[in-house]
Amino acid sequence: MSFFKKLKDKITNQTTEVTDKFKEGLEKTRESFVGKMNELVYKYRKVDEDFFEELEELLISSDVGVTTVMDLIDDLKDEVRLRNIKDTKEIQPVISEKLAELLEKEGDDTSLNIQENGMTVILVVGVNGVGKTTSIGKLAHHLKQQGKSVMMAAGDTFRAGAIEQLEVWGERVGVDVIKQQEGSDPAAVMYDALQAAKSRNIDVLLCDTAGRLQNKVNLMNELEKVKRVIEREVPGAPHEVLLVLDATTGQNAMSQAKTFGKATDVSGIVLTKLDGTAKGGIVLAIRHELDIPVKFVGLGEQMDDLQVFDAEQFVYGLFRELVEAEVEEEE
Repeated sequence: MSFFKKLKDKITNQTTEVTDKFKEGLEKTRESFVGKMNELVYKYRKVDEDFFEELEELLISSDVGVTTVMDLIDDLKDEVRLRNIKDTKEIQPVISEKLAELLEKEGDDTSLNIQENGMTVILVVGVNGVGKTTSIGKLAHHLKQQGKSVMMAAGDTFRAGAIEQLEVWGERVGVDVIKQQEGSDPAAVMYDALQAAKSRNIDVLLCDTAGRLQNKVNLMNELEKVKRVIEREVPGAPHEVLLVLDATTGQNAMSQAKTFGKATDVSGIVLTKLDGTAKGGIVLAIRHELDIPVKFVGLGEQMDDLQVFDAEQFVYGLFRELVEAEVEEEE
């Protein structure tokens, strides 16, 4: 059974709604990446060095990342030799198989570290403009759908309008927001929120944080201070540190991930605006080069468009037409 057939069988057993979200959310990337790959396959009838060279350029232009591309091309060359592949059409399933392997690292867990006993504290970090506050609101909705009681802490006290924006989301999803006035000490806001969440037996506390980058040192010091308050009040917390990145910024998102990773022990990535970019390859670069799991992806504007990341759904969403065509041939 081919990789595409196995992939189709697995996807068929999952909810159509999730499959549709990934299919629609990856439309721009699919049209760009797969369209160019089809052109490449028709241009080169046989798999040779020239083909690999152009494939390399295509992957880099899709923001897959140079290091990831080099490793992927090496893997593909080995696989081509091993399977004695000559025709470029035969390499398409192999490329998708290798992409899936990159995304699905052994021991990966894309689920949230929700505590069975006691409160779960989730710290959400990221620079301004990446969709951090919106992601927190959507995450609150996602958790409420799972039957959790949720509270939000308005810890981004420096950005004008950030507290109000979180309050709007709080009203929209029916979640209380603990806040102080603009310019307050974020650590003090966290302390208040932790006390309120404890007293009300809240299941999950979602903590918004400052995201301005005018001074990286100050920002990172502020985050470390907030983290210390959380650790002191709830031993073992934060249970997740989610870094929100904007998929449309490409390699800039990678450098942000490295900066935040040093300061806050990031446990997972929330990749927003994936539906708004043709360069969805950034998912591969993040996964391969940073060794941090992508836990959620933003696939649209609606409240339920923040989806738990699924490597198989991602690859299927990317290669859907190729998968369907090959499965039809096999049947």
